[in-house]
Amino acid sequence: MKKSSGAILCLTTLAISGLLASCFLSDANHGSGRADAAPLALPAAHILEESVQPVLAVPNLDSNKIELGKKLFHDGRLSHDNTIACATCHSLDKGGTDQAVNSTGIGGAHGGINSPTVLNSGANFVQFWNGRAATLEDQVNGPTHNPKEMGSDWPEIIGKLSKDEQYPAQFAKLYSDGVQPANVRDAIATFERSLSTPNSRFDKYLAGDENILTTQEKHGYRLFKEYGCVSCHQGSNVGGNMYQQFGVMANYFKDRRTPETDDDQGRFTVTKREQDRHVFRVPTLRNVALTGPYFHDGTATTLPQAVEVMAKYQLGRPLAPGELVDIVMFLQTLTGDQKGKS
Repeated sequence: MKKSSGAILCLTTLAISGLLASCFLSDANHGSGRADAAPLALPAAHILEESVQPVLAVPNLDSNKIELGKKLFHDGRLSHDNTIACATCHSLDKGGTDQAVNSTGIGGAHGGINSPTVLNSGANFVQFWNGRAATLEDQVNGPTHNPKEMGSDWPEIIGKLSKDEQYPAQFAKLYSDGVQPANVRDAIATFERSLSTPNSRFDKYLAGDENILTTQEKHGYRLFKEYGCVSCHQGSNVGGNMYQQFGVMANYFKDRRTPETDDDQGRFTVTKREQDRHVFRVPTLRNVALTGPYFHDGTATTLPQAVEVMAKYQLGRPLAPGELVDIVMFLQTLTGDQKGKS
């Protein structure tokens, strides 16, 4: 796969050009743009010049479905041995992750990939690192059925929930056919869509509070734009809306010096197209200060380490120590209100 030069564009002109270019920069050598990348909506006029937009308002969601979904999200009975819940790997007290290199499933089994945050996951254009689920509803099937995660199946799950003292009545109020797999998926997905994190300091800055960020944080944001980070991390979710190759400017996996796994292949495991090898859904940077370790393999334990890796392998340039600090300071302003905590 050829190296893309698009990732090192300096977006020193109108930042809106970065928004438009992002649809094409995931791999310039695959054509004029990836057909499976999500289109980007233009922001409101008063912040049109910004590459990052405030967290989008959560659409009107059924509060009863949110509550049912929250209960299911924290229910270990969705796993075969009743020990692993969705919240085990996506703790709402840990930035929507488990803050582990990879997660532990039933029987102490270890998965091979880092758990992405569930916060703001409703704004992702696909789910999972390799994009194999189109929706949050589809995503529920993955962990519940994975033998290294929850190790269950729908007959077992529905059987357990149907015997519960409260679930049948709760489902009957919301769904005409009661406790069914599609309804479990719908309730959990509705809860997950409610997990937006608005009101970060950076959002308040975008809304007009010029003094809420320090000079250092503002400089970090300027560098973030000028050095081309916004080519992949932009929009309201600061990512999550396109695919990108990991190792555009250098061979990350060779330099890592550990054997490649199936999880390292990224989108290739779904499409079997060679051009999709090592291509992943770009992660959101919302609340990124809370979600380490970083990357699909969890190899960066700190945020500064993650930024250094991105500078080398995605931008092809080293960062001066002061620049690294300032970009990290900016990223820390993206932590918003944490909702839905247990």
